[in-house]
Amino acid sequence: MSTPDDISAMTFEKALASLEEIVARLEGGKVDLEESIRIYERGEALRKHCESKLREAEARIEKITLDPKGNPTGRVPLDAE
Repeated sequence: MSTPDDISAMTFEKALASLEEIVARLEGGKVDLEESIRIYERGEALRKHCESKLREAEARIEKITLDPKGNPTGRVPLDAE
């Protein structure tokens, strides 16, 4: 299995796919205790990485503002609420 350094270089999609594989293995119940702990810890690192990538994406998304006639007037940060 790869190291935490490998996780930081992963795209969101690749990290999410790896996390889904880990969840499936843990839910399958055919992994011994030591392996379960090891892959759970990796899963936690992948989850944090995915959350970080999502926060980065949200910070880059902007909303285009329009005048009363519908013409673009500028951009403001997107309200994620």
